[in-house]
Amino acid sequence: MEEGPGTCDADAIHESELQSLMIRAINRTLARKDTVNETLQKNVETVLAGADGIPLDEIDSRLEELQKELLKVANTKGNYDSIADEIYHLREKRQNALVDNAEREGLKQRISEMQQFLAEQTQDITEYDEQLVRRLIEKITVYDEKVTVEFKSGTSLDVRR
Repeated sequence: MEEGPGTCDADAIHESELQSLMIRAINRTLARKDTVNETLQKNVETVLAGADGIPLDEIDSRLEELQKELLKVANTKGNYDSIADEIYHLREKRQNALVDNAEREGLKQRISEMQQFLAEQTQDITEYDEQLVRRLIEKITVYDEKVTVEFKSGTSLDVRR
């Protein structure tokens, strides 16, 4: 882009065409409310099923036990390498579990927002709404013949150009 638009060989899409495609994608999603809601519900179940591993309270409890044990061994000048290793390992597991939980909660929230939008919207969208698009759509990929619209809820849709 530093060289100017003449040096880029990628096809351009006009903003008005892109906005029209977004309206069509949202309206097609509205027209398939029942199917989309089923997919969203499956996505929620998948998100909840992904909550595997040791629960945080068990990790915290084990960390507390190990820290007490570490103090005892350190006070008697014993070898505490294995205890320290397990503490570091559990802290890493705990951090990963916190990140996973936050990601799951974020996805559940986005799915919930999409379900709420589908439930509240009773008619087709007639004009482009930037805030609505930002709220619902994660990513748009433009191809020669179509655009792929990926919603924040995890669903996607192809719209012909």
